[in-house]
Amino acid sequence: MKGRVFFRSLGCDKNLVDSEMMLRLLSEAGWELTDDVNEADAAVVNSCCFIMDAKEESINTLIELGALKSEGQLKALIVTGCLAQRYAEEIHEELPEVDALVGTSAFDRIAKVLDSVMEKQPQDALEDISRPLYGLKRILSTGGHYAYLKIAEGCDRKCTYCAIPAFRGHYRSVPMDVLIREAEELAAGGVRELILVAQETTRYGIDLYGKKSLSELLHRLCGIEELRWIRLLYSYPEEIDDELIECIASEEKICHYLDLPIQHSEDRILSAMGRRTRRQELKELIARLRERIPDICLRTSLIVGFPGENEEDIAGLEAFVKEICFDRLGVFCYSPEEGTPAAELPGQIDEDIKQQRQEQLMTLQQSIVFEKGEALIGDTLRCMVEGRIPEEELLVLRSYRDAPEVDGYVFVKSSREYMSGTLLDIRITACREYDLIGEIAHESAE
Repeated sequence: MKGRVFFRSLGCDKNLVDSEMMLRLLSEAGWELTDDVNEADAAVVNSCCFIMDAKEESINTLIELGALKSEGQLKALIVTGCLAQRYAEEIHEELPEVDALVGTSAFDRIAKVLDSVMEKQPQDALEDISRPLYGLKRILSTGGHYAYLKIAEGCDRKCTYCAIPAFRGHYRSVPMDVLIREAEELAAGGVRELILVAQETTRYGIDLYGKKSLSELLHRLCGIEELRWIRLLYSYPEEIDDELIECIASEEKICHYLDLPIQHSEDRILSAMGRRTRRQELKELIARLRERIPDICLRTSLIVGFPGENEEDIAGLEAFVKEICFDRLGVFCYSPEEGTPAAELPGQIDEDIKQQRQEQLMTLQQSIVFEKGEALIGDTLRCMVEGRIPEEELLVLRSYRDAPEVDGYVFVKSSREYMSGTLLDIRITACREYDLIGEIAHESAE
């Protein structure tokens, strides 16, 4: 054993997939993984810098771990991921405790970089950001019954508020056969729910096969016997066509759940953001989805406080949210990212106004979620066991309407033990904020 390494993964689930690959590489290279930083000889932080809050979290984590290194508790501190790629020079200048950097397309070098640090000859790995990198083995950090499958890297969009293409590179799909092999291995290892992620899942395959191929990929994944649920995240509205809608509707294993980031509803703001859809097109798409898949759960994300956004725009956005009644909704305050066109726009908005608009919309969404929760009382939902609160004899589950980490839970009183990943039919008896309360409809489990 070379020593013990502590690993912290920050940011999105796409970052988490990279982290899981690095964990496997470090383990295979002879490092023992530990969750206790006080036991560690080295620390690795897979960083995020998508928005200001994420950047601050990454920097604060590095400062905390850097203090342990200064005290002699850690021998090595490495930063990987987005912050390392985007701010390499600044990190070396302002955080001297950091020994080496590994970029977004170089994480397969993690073990070699850590060795170089331990040998007192630190070397960064900041490869071409569009370097193809996929198909590495992973150590799952999600409990084993669900896993993320990253089907593409990078982005070709030119949203004016987003810096991701600058440090993640252009859009590049993972070959379908590679994904099928990875999914088969995950399923053989006990994964029952597969969650497809990318900066944008709906353009999958266009670079490799000359056409959108997400539907074909989904059909093939549905053929993997051990999988029970397949969930789709990060689906841009303009790329959702009738073929994809029919695929979701007809394949039994695909959750009737769609993450549809629209960012705003008002045409003037959407245009300034560089988004391709407009209010009426969004309404028409949602109507088509709900007509073909009546029980579909729609999730979206919104940005408030974009430069030039006024009270009329916010009123229009509120009216849109009331009319559409999204099942799940997150609201983010606009963050001016250096190097993006939006950061240079006139009409930048004060932070307190952004916060007020965010709270306003989230208050509205809470009432919508409560009404939708009440409407589910008496229904029976197929739910997956997540775990248990033993002192309260409570099972913790997720329905098809709930993605891990971002959505709610279903709580059921039961003294019986169930394995995580078990599917149960739950009759909903009550709702509580974003969560549901239920009872086991019958004792047969899958």
